[in-house]
Amino acid sequence: MNAKIVNATLPTNPPELGKGVELRQVSPYYGSKMAVRPVDLTIEPRTITAIIGPSGCGKSTVLRCINRMHENVLNASMKGDILVDGQSIVAPSVDPTMVRRRIGMLFQQPNPLWTRSIYDNVAMGPRLLGLRSKHDLDAIVERCLRQASLWDEVKDMLQRAATDLSGGQQQRLCLARALALHPTVLLLDEPASAIDPISTKKLEDLLVELKEDFTIIIVTHNMQQAARISDHTAVFLADATSNGVVGYLNEYGETRQIFTEPTNARTQEYISGRVG
Repeated sequence: MNAKIVNATLPTNPPELGKGVELRQVSPYYGSKMAVRPVDLTIEPRTITAIIGPSGCGKSTVLRCINRMHENVLNASMKGDILVDGQSIVAPSVDPTMVRRRIGMLFQQPNPLWTRSIYDNVAMGPRLLGLRSKHDLDAIVERCLRQASLWDEVKDMLQRAATDLSGGQQQRLCLARALALHPTVLLLDEPASAIDPISTKKLEDLLVELKEDFTIIIVTHNMQQAARISDHTAVFLADATSNGVVGYLNEYGETRQIFTEPTNARTQEYISGRVG
C-alpha cells in the first residue's frame, strides 16, 4: 500500500539509498579503554550484513555506534567517522535524534510501548514529528504493519494493548514502529534471541523481503541464521591484552565465502567451533 503522506518529513515511497554505510577507523571506547580496534568497513545498500563473533568481541557496541546510541552510555565515546549514504552522521552539526530516525533499530527483547495500543505504537513517531491527520496516520499504520507482515494478524484489534501480542508479534510490531519513521538503515541486535523458531523464521523471511528497500545490519550469535539470510558477513574476534579484552574485525566478505573458504585461519577456527 502506498499511502499519500502530506507531511514533507514523512515521504511516501522508500527513501533513495545511495552508498550504504561506511565505517572509517571506527573505534568505540569506555572511558580510556578501547573496546574495539579501529574498524574499516563498507556495507552495501540493499543488502543484509551479518556481524558474528563470540561474546565480548564488541559486535553490539559497534552496531550501536552506527546510530549513535553508544554515546548515551556513561563515559562512552567513539573515534573515527561513519557515513550513511555518503554523509557523515558523527559531525558536530548532526543531530543524534535525526540520525536515530534515519537508522531504525530492533533489540534482543521486544520493547513495544506497553501502555499504548498496537495502533499507537506505530503512529507515535509520526505524531511526534507533527502529523495529525487521522487519514494519513491510518495509512502509515497500515503500510508499516503490512511491511512487517503483521497487518492480517492485528487489523481487527488495533486498539488492543501491545501486551496482547506474542513475543514474535511484538518484535514485528517494533519493526513496524521503526519503519513508520521511514529509515534508510535497519540495525538488529540479536532480534530473534527471545522468540520461538516459528517467529524467527517469519522474521528472517521478512528481512530478506525488506532488503529490497533498506540496508540491513544484523548482529547474531546464530551462525546458521547469518548463513541463511545475509549477503555479507563480518567476523569479529577478541584478544586479551594487559588493559583487558579488546575486539577487532577479523574478516569481512561475501557470506558464502566466509562460511566455506575463509581467508583467515582464526575465522576458520571460529566458524568450525574450535574457538569462541
